[in-house]
Amino acid sequence: MAPIPTPGADPEDPPEAYVGLAAPAAERLARERGWTTVRSLPPGAIITLEYRYGRLNFEVENGRVKRCWKG
Repeated sequence: MAPIPTPGADPEDPPEAYVGLAAPAAERLARERGWTTVRSLPPGAIITLEYRYGRLNFEVENGRVKRCWKG
């Protein structure tokens, strides 16, 4: 029987730190801090809800991060 995979870990980086930043700068900073996937979304975007380790989501409005969450 194959072993059960161990999920990866998210970087120790609070999502709240990105709120208010310009979207390009926030994406660059997130990658520097170890996030493997950074997803920028418009307000109200329809997205899948599966949790992905290492992914950081930005809700971007008027070029700034309005909300940020893991997964």
